[in-house]
Amino acid sequence: MNFKPLGSRVLVSRNEEPTKTASGIIIPDNAKEKPLEGKVIAVSKTVEERGEIAVGDVVVFGKYAGTEIAIDGEDYIVLNNSEKNDEILGVRK
Repeated sequence: MNFKPLGSRVLVSRNEEPTKTASGIIIPDNAKEKPLEGKVIAVSKTVEERGEIAVGDVVVFGKYAGTEIAIDGEDYIVLNNSEKNDEILGVRK
């Protein structure tokens, strides 16, 4: 992939939502909510230098956070991780 986030941004691939409930009920696509966590694919130089978030981490973000983009037919979300506007709520370890 040829994408490098600028500023204090992070490129994230959303985790897939399950297609069935625990009891086996199939959830249709139009009833699914977009997941609020995903795997970090790329980070800007600023984020990399701060060392809080690294490629491969799983981050949790707000429902209306970020900007959705498509790269090479894949959907991603770009999140801001600046001190003034932090859209990333935490990192799952």
